[in-house]
Amino acid sequence: MKFYGREQQQKKLNRMLAKNSLQAALIYGRRRVGKSELIKQCLKKTETLQLYYECKQTTEMNNVESLSALISEQLRLPALGFSGMEMLLDYLFRRGEQEELVLVLDEYPYLRETVKGMDSVLQSLIDRYKDTSRLKLVICGSYVDTMKSLLARENPLYGRMDLIIDLEPMDYYESALFYPGYSSEDRVRLYSVFGGIPYYNRQIDSSLTVRENIQELISSPGSRLENEVSMYLRSEISKISNANEVFEALSKGFSKYSDLLSQSHVTSGPTLIDVLEKLISMQVVEKQAPINEADNRRKSGYFIVDNLSLFYYRYIFRFLSQRNVLDEDVFYDRYIHEDFETQYVPRIFETVCKQYLIRQNRAGKIEPPFDRIGKYYYDDPKTRTNGEFDTVTEDPQGYIFYESKFRKDPLTLAMIHEEMKQVQATGLNCYKYGFFSRSGFQCDPTESMIFIPLDDLYV
Repeated sequence: MKFYGREQQQKKLNRMLAKNSLQAALIYGRRRVGKSELIKQCLKKTETLQLYYECKQTTEMNNVESLSALISEQLRLPALGFSGMEMLLDYLFRRGEQEELVLVLDEYPYLRETVKGMDSVLQSLIDRYKDTSRLKLVICGSYVDTMKSLLARENPLYGRMDLIIDLEPMDYYESALFYPGYSSEDRVRLYSVFGGIPYYNRQIDSSLTVRENIQELISSPGSRLENEVSMYLRSEISKISNANEVFEALSKGFSKYSDLLSQSHVTSGPTLIDVLEKLISMQVVEKQAPINEADNRRKSGYFIVDNLSLFYYRYIFRFLSQRNVLDEDVFYDRYIHEDFETQYVPRIFETVCKQYLIRQNRAGKIEPPFDRIGKYYYDDPKTRTNGEFDTVTEDPQGYIFYESKFRKDPLTLAMIHEEMKQVQATGLNCYKYGFFSRSGFQCDPTESMIFIPLDDLYV
């Protein structure tokens, strides 16, 4: 199975594994994001003895026996007997004084649940052997809240990690490495559904159309990812009904706290806050504030940033009863096709364009490089209305406004001038205007314009 992307994370982990001293790494991120595959990919590049153990949600002694058996097998030793996890780990830290050794504890939260004071045990061992052992300890887990708590000042492991990797979903560009045979348009469509989760992207069948992949994987009864979203939520949220309510409201386009409270039917404000904070910690929802009103809570909004969850709640959860009685093609044509093409994908295209700008900025290809990117909030005193521009960058010279158009026809000069007039009417003072277009342009840019055709995003 080919491994795609994660070049920066691979460099960091490979560099740590190559050091001739005791090292500890903490790698966390949401379920299916590719943490285990990243570690395994890096382990392939080292000849150091390796123990990769996936912790189990069982008793301490069951984990001790399983890890002991792995040690005997990998190190070619007779059966070992340990009275507990601390004794076993002490043996491995001491073994690291004789030879280099890599120990990976995957799904560490399970071990932490069953071994009393597990964090303190590791802290004690790291402190005891830091100058003598060459063990490389990698702690990995999907429960983001639990893993982040290991970094808190009050946790025994605070300050003991030499490498910390918060593995986030891939952006549109790395995700497209999984399906290179599709057109640029279809790569945007696929990303809009399956997002940046490697596990989802590996399921895409390059011999099928975008629609056929959607039907095969998520929109039809019995599809492979049909229960993926609900299973993920149930694993971390006790009252799933509240999460369902919030997700459905978010998927309909409601983003302000007051709107979510009235539309979601969640019983109270504190309950809604708890649900939103949990979804944010799970990295499926994000709170966004305009770059010119960053401290204004009333102008902040909540958005689903996991594309599969957004697609699921917008089309599947919402129309579940209809889906269960209709032919899969009839259901797709009636409840998905038009909205998907005219509303859903164009909206995700804005996110894709924002990610493109960030990639270019980090690569030093935007001059001057911008310091901030995001929404821009404006008030229109003439019409007594307000609104937001979705993508605006700010650099030392000022603002640049960007508009993203996922439409069949090329952008004309008249359309571009109309967009620029609307921006200028709000009082947003831009020194340049950028335009992304799925179908190209019928004019050439002036000095104050930036034109970016869709294919340029995948170069």
